[in-house]
Amino acid sequence: MSPSFATMDNVSNILRQVSITAIIATGLTFVILTAEIDLSVASVANAVGIVVAFFTMQEAYVNIANLPLPGALAILLALASAVALGMVTAFGVTVIGIPSFIMTLAMLQIGAGICAMLVRGQIAYNVPPLIKFLGSGYIGSVPVIVIVAGVFLLVGHFVLTYTRFGRYVYMVGGNREAAEFSGVNVKLITASVMIIGAVCSGVAGMLGVAYYGSAQQNQFDDFLLDSIAAVVVGGTSLFGGVGGIPNTIIGLFVLGVLNNGLDHIDIDSFLKVLIRGLILLLALVINVYAQKLRDR
Repeated sequence: MSPSFATMDNVSNILRQVSITAIIATGLTFVILTAEIDLSVASVANAVGIVVAFFTMQEAYVNIANLPLPGALAILLALASAVALGMVTAFGVTVIGIPSFIMTLAMLQIGAGICAMLVRGQIAYNVPPLIKFLGSGYIGSVPVIVIVAGVFLLVGHFVLTYTRFGRYVYMVGGNREAAEFSGVNVKLITASVMIIGAVCSGVAGMLGVAYYGSAQQNQFDDFLLDSIAAVVVGGTSLFGGVGGIPNTIIGLFVLGVLNNGLDHIDIDSFLKVLIRGLILLLALVINVYAQKLRDR
């Protein structure tokens, strides 16, 4: 293990590395608590990140037929696109009745298509100054993106713990029929968490473009596995109704330390991918058996 692993600089580095995943995982926690799944989070993040770059003035050498707009308008359009993608998913799941697994798989492809159409294999670099500050700026020695991720997690925890909407999310995930008999509008709650998930992914995508310094196709592909793993490894049940943001925070730290630690070990990079996959599999097995124990 490298001596640079157990240092404060590396702790700060781990927090920066998990920040984008944390924002996506906040929305995904809402979705999984209702016993649904969203496989489109990474694709939506990528698409919204590219949308905000598409509406930002790029350098002359960037060969993209984009439409430069004032920064605030570009951000609003990007947020609107995230809401729109979330509403399409919500409509498919709650009105048409498509299982969320299949519906979000289709949305994953739609997001990839939006990315391909807007950048056509090219790379954009500029984003509005506000997004650049939030994604790659510092306040003193603290990365702003870590603060943003903390705010998302805090607000998510507050909503789930102290609001009626949060209680309904748990009720829908815990027992959907009982929730309906209690007067809860299950479809509305399900649609809401799908839109929340898309908006969190969209914000993560915009800040991610600033964090990485570029907007390009397939840039966020790894975040699908990481965000699901963060929620599940922390202990939130894939069957809904159990868990929450504190569990997601635990999962984020476990994955952050694991990924960072593997980078500090001199082993085959392909073996690292295998190790991450095995750990996720172990977390899924534990998650399933924990649910069986709760059902007894």
